[in-house]
Amino acid sequence: MLKAVADVVRAIGGAIATVVTLPFRAVARLFSGASDSAHGRH
Repeated sequence: MLKAVADVVRAIGGAIATVVTLPFRAVARLFSGASDSAHGRH
C-alpha cells in the first residue's frame, strides 16, 4: 500500500518537474538563439 502511494507521488513529482522545467528550457533556447543571431554567427 505505502509503496503504491510512493510510486504515485514519485510519478506526480516527475510530471510536475517536467512541466516546470520545459518553459525554462524553451526560454533558454530562445535567448541562446537570439544572442547567436545578434552576434551574427549561425
